[in-house]
Amino acid sequence: MGEEGELAAEKHVRYIVTAEKKKDSFESLVMEHLRASGAYWGLTTLDLLHKLHAVDAAEVVDWIMSCYHPESGGFGGNVGHDPHVLYTLSAVQVLCLFDRLDVLDADKIADCILLQIFNITGLQNEDGSFSGDIWGEVDTRFSYISICTLSLLHRLHKINVDKAVEYIVSCKNLDGGFGAMPGGESHAGQIFCCVGALAITGSLHHIDRDLLGWWLCERQCRDGGLNGRPEKLADVCYSWWVLSSLIIIDRVHWIDKEKLAKFILNCQDKENGGISDRPDNAVDIYHTYFGVAGLSLMEYPGVKPMDPAYALPLDVVNRIFLTKQQ
Repeated sequence: MGEEGELAAEKHVRYIVTAEKKKDSFESLVMEHLRASGAYWGLTTLDLLHKLHAVDAAEVVDWIMSCYHPESGGFGGNVGHDPHVLYTLSAVQVLCLFDRLDVLDADKIADCILLQIFNITGLQNEDGSFSGDIWGEVDTRFSYISICTLSLLHRLHKINVDKAVEYIVSCKNLDGGFGAMPGGESHAGQIFCCVGALAITGSLHHIDRDLLGWWLCERQCRDGGLNGRPEKLADVCYSWWVLSSLIIIDRVHWIDKEKLAKFILNCQDKENGGISDRPDNAVDIYHTYFGVAGLSLMEYPGVKPMDPAYALPLDVVNRIFLTKQQ
């Protein structure tokens, strides 16, 4: 598996298209509860590789809408599963790929995130933080997810943006990074969520770019890959979480892109397609997406460019924001 060289794009496309059809496979079973996110990872990868037409758009849109909860306005991770902001964003992102946001009631989804969901207060809390669902777990991931979803639906004005930004800034640490909550350890995934949310809300002035940039470029390991925290092994998924943040704060030139690209390409299964977390491990849809997304951020030939804040192909984001609003 671990042989350097070119991106095996055709093999990856085949892997993604066939993975969706293997309903009884181990991977399919462990992803049962988050199939909406799996759809987002797989379909975005296809789009980045110029192969979104390999799937039936109408079929995908029908399935996504079958995960919708009209009574609350949110989406579940699969048909019959409870709504959560995470899967609501995945569903919205998939519909963005196919230019089918028209099937949504954007105000209903905005209300799901903000106003009434099952007769409780909205998911934005008093301190500006966000809960993921009616059970109330708070995490800066949910701040990013809510802000990103509402922005894609042109409904960002419906939340208290200043409060949301204030809460994210309260999660900033002395090392320049961000945690899941105030005082939480800096982690590359959380940093992406906070930096992405601050980028979308036009609030990047709250970031110490040199301090955070240094922490992020320190994530590059000897093998060229990136890790999420000090002393951890490199993992392909951090190619996205770290690089996107570095691009947003304009410090991406601080890492060795060539070594990172080699690490990602080394994690490919060149025979059957797919990308793993590190060389010679089993491949999965999640790491295939983040590997290709990382290569996209490094302008790898043949891979479409991505927007680092919205985690969607750049042409999709441009279509959403440059097209006249209804």
